[in-house]
Amino acid sequence: MTPPNDRHTLTALVTGKIRAIGIQVSRDRYHWAKPGDVNAFFGLMLDNIADLLLAVGLLTAVFGFPTNVALRYMVPGTAIGVFVGDMLFFWMAFRLARRTGRDDITAMPLGLDTPSTFGMVFFVLGPAFLAKKQALGVVDSDPNDALVLEAAIYAWHIGICSIFLSGLFKLLCALGSNWVRRVVPRAGLLGSLAGIALVLISFLPFTELLRFPVVGLVALAIILMTLVARIPTPGRVPGALAALLVSGTIYYIMVGAGWLEHDWSQLETAKAALLPYEWTSVFRFEWTQVLSDSIVYLPIVIPFALATVVGGIDCTESAAASGDEFDTGKVIAVEAVATLVASLCGGVIQTTPYIGHPAYKAMGGRAAYVLATAIFIGSAGLLGYFGFLYAIIPKATVFPILIFVGLEIMSQGVHATHRRT
Repeated sequence: MTPPNDRHTLTALVTGKIRAIGIQVSRDRYHWAKPGDVNAFFGLMLDNIADLLLAVGLLTAVFGFPTNVALRYMVPGTAIGVFVGDMLFFWMAFRLARRTGRDDITAMPLGLDTPSTFGMVFFVLGPAFLAKKQALGVVDSDPNDALVLEAAIYAWHIGICSIFLSGLFKLLCALGSNWVRRVVPRAGLLGSLAGIALVLISFLPFTELLRFPVVGLVALAIILMTLVARIPTPGRVPGALAALLVSGTIYYIMVGAGWLEHDWSQLETAKAALLPYEWTSVFRFEWTQVLSDSIVYLPIVIPFALATVVGGIDCTESAAASGDEFDTGKVIAVEAVATLVASLCGGVIQTTPYIGHPAYKAMGGRAAYVLATAIFIGSAGLLGYFGFLYAIIPKATVFPILIFVGLEIMSQGVHATHRRT
């Protein structure tokens, strides 16, 4: 009998030892970038861009807040918070892939919290600005007036303090988040997400889409064709990008023909946002002088922070239902750290895990989409070019992506929950 080959014997022995101690070996590296990341990137990136411009637009239109202050003081730090949070989630995806030996992990998405955007504008920043103007005896609404600028800086400092305290609160909540996820049934966690997906993520964008039905419905048809029916586009162009290009072309053809009107004045607002540097004054820590004044806003700020914590727990369960088991405490800790970093850099809107994980996974996204979003949003805030994207890209061309995200989350709420729960 021929003796066994020494090399084969050694390989068999080593492999047997490894299996004996329960170490799982994967020959394949984590495939962190896939074509589906392009679709996922457009969905996550445009959602964040919309929230940034929403905050600036509401402050300016409703409260007469100086646009220059909002763009050059508030936006950069807010974008830095998104950058930090998405980079941490990018790293967590690699950790999970290494621990499980899987190469199909989809990173958790993170961005600006939409309800908090409304809450901070209408109940914190706007009222603080008006109250300071009244205290200074300002009657002139000229945004270049020195006293108006002083009131705006005061409101900015109040916003920084509010988000800073919000981040500390969320950091404490991270300690008990795993326990909450264990005791609350999956039906309770995913059911709340399904309700949010139905109303906020699908229905409201759909009403905006119907303002430009030809453009919006074409984009929606392409999204459903490529991401639901899995029908490839010519040249294998990602569905989200194809929807943007085709419907965007239709939109501008209709504008050129005079059938639609486009607000070109937004380009002037975009120019005012380029290369901001004023936000760095946050590192003088003058905002700490109004910490006592910001306490009055805590009954508003803390509930919004608690809502993002609950949402983060729901999002973690949603990711687990899709097959990606992240640690709940670490997910909440990441959103808390991202919020704290945003505040320390002058941001005024808190970050939160987005509830679109199952949709981004269905798109074929891995981890590259959060990396790309982190770089894009971070650089857009620091360089100030995000305003041009908002001015040029019609909402009706990108909102169908959100509709798909909402539909995917509602579908998961049904299929991932046991019938008896």
